[in-house]
Amino acid sequence: MKDKKKIIIISLGVLVAALAIGIVSIWISLMESEKQNEEIQELIALEQEEMLNDLQNAQIEYDELKKKILSNDSLLVRLEQEQLRTQQLYEELQSTKATNAAEIKRLKKELKTLRGVLESYMVQIDSLFRENTELKNENTKLIAGKKKVEKERNDLAKEKKVLSEKVDLASQLDATDVNVKLLRGNGKVTEKIKRAKQISVSCTISKNITAATGDKRAYVRIIQPNGEPLTKGISYIFKYENRDIGYSMCKDFEFTGEEQSLTFYWNIEETLQKGRHQAFIFVDGNMIGEGYADFE
Repeated sequence: MKDKKKIIIISLGVLVAALAIGIVSIWISLMESEKQNEEIQELIALEQEEMLNDLQNAQIEYDELKKKILSNDSLLVRLEQEQLRTQQLYEELQSTKATNAAEIKRLKKELKTLRGVLESYMVQIDSLFRENTELKNENTKLIAGKKKVEKERNDLAKEKKVLSEKVDLASQLDATDVNVKLLRGNGKVTEKIKRAKQISVSCTISKNITAATGDKRAYVRIIQPNGEPLTKGISYIFKYENRDIGYSMCKDFEFTGEEQSLTFYWNIEETLQKGRHQAFIFVDGNMIGEGYADFE
């Protein structure tokens, strides 16, 4: 009887020990499962945070892309639409719990699609930006080339004008040794106005092989001390610098290219003023010489 009780006690002890071992094993398994679950949740949370950062970066990249295109470009509308989708996905991901692994997985897949669309736009816009930059550079070069051509043309025109002016100047006649004198009735020189009958103006036309030869007319304009010209009437005028001015005397002569002398005479019919009288000689619309004399 005692042996039977002993056996029962031993059996109960073994059973209790087995149950204890089983409970401990289950508890350890549960603890390991809980720890593993926490690690998974932590990993999902980190992945969710990474996805949110990626979506924020995508928003910034869309803003940068929009700066590279024109405001009226149809591509801008599509960029704004994709940027709105990105914002919506960000808000949806932000409101999703990290424990919802299936939803996180779906959103991750959608994010991958959106990222692919963004990268395709980046490639497209960068290509357009490079093309526009190249076109701008080419346009800048064309403008610079055009300005260079215009500058060269203007420089040539200026050089041509300067050369033309030099040729015109070289082709102008030159009157030297201009002498203004008072003459008495017998042709002798006097310095007294009251004794004078004529004013003579003489000059030498210099040799000039570049000037046009042929018949020419020389005009003499005598200016009195008061600034008024001596003239015989209002019809005694000629063209000078696009205006009509009065002259005192004129003479036709043939210019052959060689040196020659000219003399002009003014018959005194008025009361002359005392003081300096200036004589200016004009040929072919140019003032070619001047001289003066003081009359008493």
